[in-house]
Amino acid sequence: MRPLRTLVIYLGAVFIGGALLAPWLYRLAQMFSAAFPHVAGSPFQRFADRSLTLVALAGLWPLLRGLGATSWRETGVVDLHGQWKKFFGGLLLGGLTLAIVAGGALKSSHRAWIPDLAAHTVVGTIFSATALAIVIAIVEEILFRGGIFGGLRRLLYWPIALMASSAVYALVHFLQPAEFSGPVTWNSGLALLPRMLGGFADFHALVPGFFTLLLMGALLGLAYQRTGNLYFSIGLHAGWIFWLRTYSTFTTGTASGATWFWGTGNLIDGWSTLIVLAVTLAIFKHLPLQPAREPYAISG
Repeated sequence: MRPLRTLVIYLGAVFIGGALLAPWLYRLAQMFSAAFPHVAGSPFQRFADRSLTLVALAGLWPLLRGLGATSWRETGVVDLHGQWKKFFGGLLLGGLTLAIVAGGALKSSHRAWIPDLAAHTVVGTIFSATALAIVIAIVEEILFRGGIFGGLRRLLYWPIALMASSAVYALVHFLQPAEFSGPVTWNSGLALLPRMLGGFADFHALVPGFFTLLLMGALLGLAYQRTGNLYFSIGLHAGWIFWLRTYSTFTTGTASGATWFWGTGNLIDGWSTLIVLAVTLAIFKHLPLQPAREPYAISG
């Protein structure tokens, strides 16, 4: 039961520890407000978001060790040589799935291209989206698939471990932006935390948003299970993030009333994305992902 206990302790440390750290980060920014006015002027809820991320990253390696990993290779991070085909295969699939949704929204006139975007805005968005996609995909795949899923499947039958790790992934990504007003005190982060989880009380946000994230986690975990390392999952994840970062910048909503189906600029909060991902998951087992020889592959 050690992996399960380690995971519970880690999640508690991230949420509680991150919430307690946020006021200190806020006060530190105010101390250096003259040098960094933009940072100091950020709302407290942004410090809470960053605090959770910092604690999650700080605890990443202790979590992996607690889940039984003794080397990065055991988390799916193997030598990159010969893995590019997997990475670009995942990247292609990730881009294709959300491109279908984005194309449908544009074709139905639910979204429209923003005219006359400045060239520096287009280039800057593409470069920043690419960089963020790569960094976030690597970090989150090591954490959620290599660490949490890989650790849980040492204890549980792998489909159960897959669903459990996907639920954790969906929960973390379902945190909602929350407003905070009033003076920042030592417990302000703890007071803000329930509001960040407020999406679970909103049926229209929960369905289909949470279940879309659950499907994403399942696809990423299944890719790791079938290929034996993280490179296909990293490519798949990066492809999704790139679309999510560029779609809202390059397009705008119209007067169409089909937001429930096509979603907003967030792209994953509509039924269309849930349907496309469900179909992808249904045919995923037929894709030629299983390598002939892979030392860390687990047959499934």
